[in-house]
Amino acid sequence: MTVDSRFDDRECAAGADVAAVLDPQALARLRELDPDGQSKLLARVAQAFATSVARLLPQMKTAFEAGDLAAIRHVAHTLKSSSASIGAVKLSQLCADIEAMSRDGRVEGLADAIASFRSEVVSVQSALKQILDNPS
Repeated sequence: MTVDSRFDDRECAAGADVAAVLDPQALARLRELDPDGQSKLLARVAQAFATSVARLLPQMKTAFEAGDLAAIRHVAHTLKSSSASIGAVKLSQLCADIEAMSRDGRVEGLADAIASFRSEVVSVQSALKQILDNPS
């Protein structure tokens, strides 16, 4: 597998519409768990997600470069549920798709799926930043 600009770190979705990226109902459920915001639950969940992404994106890149489908599957699986928990439904689905492709040994289309995954990660990070910078 060849690596190309799909793994650069440019922000490709700055200013993404939060509601288009993060499910408002999932965010509402998180806010209900900390109604007065004293525990800063949403900020802690967002930080945990950011920490996971910072650790796992380089692993995805390395695994893709090496053609290591098991490692690709592991990264996708790991981010699938954490994405769903913050309401990043599209990202969670992309992770599920990449997980299935790598499990089944389907490399055709994998580069494009990972590129979409990377782009969506940036959108999710941008949306989380907007929420944390402008709490409502």
